[in-house]
Amino acid sequence: MTAQLPGVRTYRACLLLSLVVGSGACTVAPAYRHPALATPAAWQNAPSSVAAEWPATDWWQSFGSAQLNDYIARAQASNDDIAAAVARVREADAQARIAGAALLPAIDGGASASRQRQLLASGQPPLTYTEYTPQVTASYELDFWGKNRETRNAALFTAQASRYDRETIALTVVTSVAMTYFEVLEQQDRLAVARDDLANAQQVLDGLTLEQTVGTATALDVAQQATTVALLNASIPPLAQQLQQNVDALAILVGAVPESIDTGTGSLAQLTPPPILAGLPSELLARRPDVAEAEAQLMAANANIGVARAAYFPSIDLTASGGYASTALSTLLLPQSRVFALSAALSETIFDGGARRGQVEYSHARYAELLSDYHKTVLTALGNVEDALVAVQQTAEQELRQQQAVDTARRAFDYSQLQMQAGTTNVLTMLNTETALFTAQDTLVQVKYQHLQALVDLYRALGGGWRQSQAVQ
Repeated sequence: MTAQLPGVRTYRACLLLSLVVGSGACTVAPAYRHPALATPAAWQNAPSSVAAEWPATDWWQSFGSAQLNDYIARAQASNDDIAAAVARVREADAQARIAGAALLPAIDGGASASRQRQLLASGQPPLTYTEYTPQVTASYELDFWGKNRETRNAALFTAQASRYDRETIALTVVTSVAMTYFEVLEQQDRLAVARDDLANAQQVLDGLTLEQTVGTATALDVAQQATTVALLNASIPPLAQQLQQNVDALAILVGAVPESIDTGTGSLAQLTPPPILAGLPSELLARRPDVAEAEAQLMAANANIGVARAAYFPSIDLTASGGYASTALSTLLLPQSRVFALSAALSETIFDGGARRGQVEYSHARYAELLSDYHKTVLTALGNVEDALVAVQQTAEQELRQQQAVDTARRAFDYSQLQMQAGTTNVLTMLNTETALFTAQDTLVQVKYQHLQALVDLYRALGGGWRQSQAVQ
């Protein structure tokens, strides 16, 4: 029945007219121009031997840890921050669909039946009848100034920004898992060093206690070594506490309860530091999702300027309705029962107290704000890479030198033990070398972690293998 309604033909004529008029519609939004920002030709802190390469999308596998790979896979599937970011993408897509709906006609259909009593001329009985009215109504706003189109464009750019935000969050989660896992291994290594040193110090204390019984060691010697044992023993609980807290943090990142995390007996020594990558500064802006997000927001703000400007111009609305009206169902679909209406309306705000002008000024100010944010995001991205490059180099050099310090401290401690047994040195000298060895070993573990952390920071600063040219769904 609907296909036969004359109102449908009227609606088609209205739609055709709107398409003809709309095809010549203009936009009052300023033309968007990509911000021109100069980037350096090369990294200041990149060694000349480093190739201009970018990380792979699964860069964490280069550390050679199957357990790390498993934790990251679990985080990608179950992390709550990533899930929330995915939901925000769906929200933004829905908002874009809502904004785009204004570019199409709105069609309403309905039917009514009413019982009416009408008074006639004096002396005649009232007329009572039932009226049946099925009807279709179509309305459309001519987007002659591009207001609805720019509203939709702003929503689309915002939805794109939400996708880039999702990629930024995913990269942050992956790097957080890697660094938290490395910190867990660091605490395990520091605990192992502390326990080994405690066992060694206890062995020395037992020897001194035995020597005291035969008169070759004094009570002061025993008391000094007992103090060392007590201090080493006291250093273990804080390390155990930090270890458990890091395990709990890792569980949150992978979306699991702490009881499900078992790091085993892993060690930083089992990891393979990946190669240093640098890429090219000129390509970095297309490799960072946060930079792409900042520009998408800038493009949305540019479209909103067009929306604000279009409010100065009149709006044109077309409405068409058609259907049937009859007092009897038997004659409802007869040609003489057809009814239709076609109207056009033009409206223009004469006075609004400066609201439109304020909206235009706000839109321009918002664009200027986001332009500054974009500029800062670019500078931050470049600075992140430079910071990470120098950190990788310096922590690698520090690790090498700290290993030399550990080797030297170990030799000094071994010599002091031999000389004390031979009676050519005192206990104080041995205690000093023992403390120096423990401190050097503990520092070496921390430096190894710092070097791995710097590598992760570098991979994150380079975008973690992401590139803007890839499809973002």
